[in-house]
Amino acid sequence: QVQLVESGGGSVQAGGSLRLSCAASTSTYCMGWFRQVPGKEREWVAAHYHPMANKYYAHDSVRGRFTISREKNTLYLHMNSLTPEDTAMYYCAANNRWGSSACSGVSSVYEFWGQGTQVTVSA
Repeated sequence: QVQLVESGGGSVQAGGSLRLSCAASTSTYCMGWFRQVPGKEREWVAAHYHPMANKYYAHDSVRGRFTISREKNTLYLHMNSLTPEDTAMYYCAANNRWGSSACSGVSSVYEFWGQGTQVTVSA
């Protein structure tokens, strides 16, 4: 069992930055970030495949503004130029499936989830 603990969320104004952290209790092959707004489905943001240091981003709206990184068992999400549309609960997820194809945006491939950290961006 892997425990994931997120931190770093908060309230910022549009254009601001935040850095989210996710501390894992042990090493895993793949770690990722998802976000969810009440009433909507959980949305994949980015993922990091540790064996090859591959980084994946969900779509153009975050690529270039968000950067995923990992240092040992801690995953980071550096978020710049935040907009109100980035407001959500951000969740860290992980799995121990070998192969970069298992490090995707499909939530069902992730076996372990954190409790989430809230990000609120005001206009």
